[in-house]
Amino acid sequence: MKVVFIGASHWHLPLYLEPALTIPGFVLAGVSDPDPAMARAIGEQFGCAFSSDYRALCRRQRPDFVFALGRHVDMPEQAEFLIAEGMPFALEKPCGINTAGVERIAALAAARNAFAAVPLVFRNGDFFRLIGDMADADGGVQHMAFRFIAGFAERYRQAGCDWMLDRATAGGGCVLNLGPHFVDVCLALWGEAAHPAAASLSSAAWGEDVEDYGALAIQGPGGAMALVETGYLYPAPTSNFDLHYAIRTPRHYIVVPDPETVAVIAHDGTRRVFRMHTTNVGQYPAFVRDVLERARRGAPPLAGLDAMLPVMRLMEAAYASAGRPLPQPP
Repeated sequence: MKVVFIGASHWHLPLYLEPALTIPGFVLAGVSDPDPAMARAIGEQFGCAFSSDYRALCRRQRPDFVFALGRHVDMPEQAEFLIAEGMPFALEKPCGINTAGVERIAALAAARNAFAAVPLVFRNGDFFRLIGDMADADGGVQHMAFRFIAGFAERYRQAGCDWMLDRATAGGGCVLNLGPHFVDVCLALWGEAAHPAAASLSSAAWGEDVEDYGALAIQGPGGAMALVETGYLYPAPTSNFDLHYAIRTPRHYIVVPDPETVAVIAHDGTRRVFRMHTTNVGQYPAFVRDVLERARRGAPPLAGLDAMLPVMRLMEAAYASAGRPLPQPP
């Protein structure tokens, strides 16, 4: 299976490429990045074709699948090209810098019946399945809290991704970057009833153009509430997080204290402990295997642009309520 990566200087490249390289039959056909030096460096590192023009690279290589990364502002344009060329792809979230861009490509993908996956990777893991199963068995989820604090904002400059700190190219900061995973959980459990109740964004830690901390309150059915906290505040390397989740159903309280532990506590105090991945990072190998297999079989993706669209709508409403609306088309 011939695969191309575009926007390859994205800091998530190893999360996709390392597991992909272990898949029998996987062929890295090429890499592209707007920075010619970066495209060359990555291409020479892996011994594959490279170009600063992803259109030319894709037309030359005719890959079976494309992982589309890169700047958030460029993602709708990438998707439009890949849909027009009939190339199955996975587009990094948030898939754009506003709802209008995601609506446009979601409609185009639906009209062309395109394979357009989005790495809402919690859906590929045991943790997502566990809380879904418990919600079904217990009669829903009443409250949720997700605290997910990543490393300093400066890590994006160190990775050569300065654009992540500019609203014009990234759209937003930690909320738009990290928040979609947890907003997707809320929507999966509560459906259309989920809507933003309040939001607050801050750039107090680093003074960047994008927020370095955000708190988003989401209202669910019957008075249910969720709190999603994200930030660029934790003094730790990439893929390390200060995290704590808590979820209450009518019969259980679920606690996630670290990246690999889930404790399920019944009302009588009975405790069960499970070992599973609880961050996005741990889910990427499963996502890569699943998305490539689905594309090979002609099956639809686990989550596509149609799944990202309600996430973006909710988040855009949250940004607006916090007084920092996402950039809009001219």
